[in-house]
Amino acid sequence: MEHSVLIMGGSGQAGAATAALLRRWHPELPLTIAGRDLGRARRVAGELGGATAATIDLRRGDLGLKETGGHSAVVAAVRDSHLNGLRYAQDRGLPYVSISSGLVDIGPEVVAAGLRAGAAPILLASHWYAGLVVLAVLGLAGEFGRLDTIEVSGVLDEQDSGGPAAVADLERLLAATTAGHVRRDGVFHWVSGPDAEVEVTGVDGTVLPGLIVPILDVPSLALATGAPNVRFAFAIGESAGRRHGGPASTEVRIDLEGVDRAGAPLRTSRHLLHPEGQRPLTALGVALGVERLLGLRGGAPVPPGPHTPEALIDPAYAAERMAEIGVTLADVTSAPTAR
Repeated sequence: MEHSVLIMGGSGQAGAATAALLRRWHPELPLTIAGRDLGRARRVAGELGGATAATIDLRRGDLGLKETGGHSAVVAAVRDSHLNGLRYAQDRGLPYVSISSGLVDIGPEVVAAGLRAGAAPILLASHWYAGLVVLAVLGLAGEFGRLDTIEVSGVLDEQDSGGPAAVADLERLLAATTAGHVRRDGVFHWVSGPDAEVEVTGVDGTVLPGLIVPILDVPSLALATGAPNVRFAFAIGESAGRRHGGPASTEVRIDLEGVDRAGAPLRTSRHLLHPEGQRPLTALGVALGVERLLGLRGGAPVPPGPHTPEALIDPAYAAERMAEIGVTLADVTSAPTAR
């Protein structure tokens, strides 16, 4: 590919890890690591090899970039606060990936994508781990003839909230509303107060207080599977990895209920685990999106307009890539331990 993938926030944790994966999968793919600190961007680009560095100004329509070699895609690994990155991509017909908006403030992106639906493909991936949890659930859903209930519960270690940009995103989203978003009996609802409070059981059985949150995973899972009851909750606290003397780990519990293909009742509970926390999973979610948008694995070209991860990425392929980076799916066997 002649032109580079522009990674805004490419020297941050998510951006740098995404760039590293893309470099591993596609050694000849040009990358541009863009950020406010040129020295830091140059260090990341130098470690990757075959990458260039640039400074960007998200307040400017041209991002402060010189129009030299051009780009093949734009990745917003940092919040595109003025939506100038999206406009930059649309003006040039480039695929665009966003991961920082969340359900509560995705409206401007959706409107911008809809107003210029024919300009460029837009991947709205402000899901947990940029869509990886949704893809994991869809992979597990293959065991079912009908899904009635999907409950996802994550543990976010307080020492694994990411870099400054990720922390700012989390604080912004949590401050926007205290209500959670669920699908109940086929209808989407907002829940708050005691109705949004749940217990989240970690992989070692430890129970943490959690909250149902507003997140894109809920409508994505509900509409992709038809499940009438869907919720997503998470707890902030000490992860099992750190509790047992290791680094902060990531853990997501997935509980599914419905019937199998013969019509018999079926319930499954699994933990999605990674010993190194959220960074490798978020990076993988973004890298899968970029790879699909650019057609680097073949397949039909992605048409212009807004898309979500589950509409573009094969869950089986995502599962293969997750296994490569050390993600495991384990049956839930631990008995709850009050805390």
